[in-house]
Amino acid sequence: MVLPLLKLGTLALKTLSKPVAARLKRQAAYAPKFRNFIVSIAQANHRITTRMQRRIYSHATDVEIRPLDEEKAVQAAVDLIGELFVFTVAGAILIFEVQRSSRSEAKKEEARREELETMKKRNEDLATQVELLRHKLEEVEQLAKRQGLNGIFKLKHANTEGGKLAKPA
Repeated sequence: MVLPLLKLGTLALKTLSKPVAARLKRQAAYAPKFRNFIVSIAQANHRITTRMQRRIYSHATDVEIRPLDEEKAVQAAVDLIGELFVFTVAGAILIFEVQRSSRSEAKKEEARREELETMKKRNEDLATQVELLRHKLEEVEQLAKRQGLNGIFKLKHANTEGGKLAKPA
């Protein structure tokens, strides 16, 4: 019962994170200090990605990179922030799921280990009982040999010379 609700909750969180990211985009475009900050982030991101693309495609890397105009920079930064928010939420959910799964597996492993320990203890108890019964059987056989009752009980070790069992009198 808990697992389906938990999965439903994580799915709802993922779904709700997209509108939150969109709202964050809208708000980020209007705050002046934040706008300046995100423009600088967008320009840095633009320079890095342009250099990487030039290196990948073997173009000249020493050419000056023209900065984005302010509106494109704001839009690029806001998109980057929105994507980072969605990615962070998805990453947090993934980590949560992995930890939950890990705890579940640890509980199962603990149950298996306890079951194995129980079986080992039972096996040791049975081995002890078998050994005790073996000793008792040897004692009974010894007693029967001393009293000459081999033929009456038809015991395993009684008069087996020549491969014949003694017949009762």
